[in-house]
Amino acid sequence: MLTMYHGSPRLFDQFDISHVLEGDGKLKFGYGVYLTSSFSSAAHYSGVNPFSFTHYVYTVEIPDIKEDNHIDFKHPVHIPIIERVEGKLKQTVPEKVTRDGKDFRKYLAKTLTGAVDFAGEKTAAEFLDSIGVDYIIWPYSWKNPGLGFNCAVSDAQKIRITQVHQVELDTKKRLIDGSPKIIWPNKLIAV
Repeated sequence: MLTMYHGSPRLFDQFDISHVLEGDGKLKFGYGVYLTSSFSSAAHYSGVNPFSFTHYVYTVEIPDIKEDNHIDFKHPVHIPIIERVEGKLKQTVPEKVTRDGKDFRKYLAKTLTGAVDFAGEKTAAEFLDSIGVDYIIWPYSWKNPGLGFNCAVSDAQKIRITQVHQVELDTKKRLIDGSPKIIWPNKLIAV
C-alpha cells in the first residue's frame, strides 16, 4: 500500500467520486479523486475555495503504483496498457499519442465520446479503470519531479482513509507549521 494525502474543507468518512469538481472545479489532470505525496500540498488544496474556513488533510492508502496500472504525464504509456486498450477498442492506437500519458488520456476521451470535456474525461477514466489502469500521475513539481507526485484515482473504493488532520493555513494558503491536529481516528468524523 502507498500513503498519499488529500486536502478538503469538508469532513467525510469515505471518498465519493460524485464530488469530483468541488475542489477548484477543474479536471486539468483527468477525472478522479486527486491525491498528492505532499502533506503540505494537500493542506494548500484544502483552501482553494475562498469561502472555506476549516481545512482538513486526509492521510490515505491506495494500492501500490505499478508499471501496468497507471499512465504518467510526459512519459510513454507502458506497452501492456496500450495492448489492453487496443484489445478492448479493437483498433490500433496512434503511436504519437502513446508518447505522453496526457495525450493518451485525451485520445481516449475523444475516441470514446467525441470530445475532451467532462463527459469525455469521465468516460476515459472509467474505461481505463475497466482495464486495470487505476491512476493518472503527474509530478508534484514540474521543475523538480523528484519532490513527489500527484495522482487522480477514478475508483474511490480504492482509497482508504487512515487519518484526518485539521490544519491552519496562512494568507497565501500555505500550511502553518505546528497547526496539524489529528481529529480522526481520535474523534468521530461528522458526515
